[in-house]
Amino acid sequence: MKINIDKNLVEFTPETADEKNKLEALWKTVVDCARFNKKLVPVGQYVPSQDTLARFAIEGADPEKPSGDAYPEVYADADCRCYCQTCNKYVELKKGDRIPPCCGKLMEVLD
Repeated sequence: MKINIDKNLVEFTPETADEKNKLEALWKTVVDCARFNKKLVPVGQYVPSQDTLARFAIEGADPEKPSGDAYPEVYADADCRCYCQTCNKYVELKKGDRIPPCCGKLMEVLD
């Protein structure tokens, strides 16, 4: 994983498929365009000559809630279009269809 720092901007560039998947999972955990984004907060210390890793806590995450927790079952009241505010994906639903999750949360109903 390449890390580039330019003033107050930090860029992570995955170099393997595994790193790409982990960065995507981190993004989906931290980013929530519809509500509040979470923050990475340093935990402990990082001394390059002594430590092999740096730790961060995700502020705002619920440690009691497992990451694979099921989404609530919400159904469309009428024919509608739903979208994800994170990735802008759209789906057409019929009355009674279950509103699907995307990017870590349920999609939003447009009409």
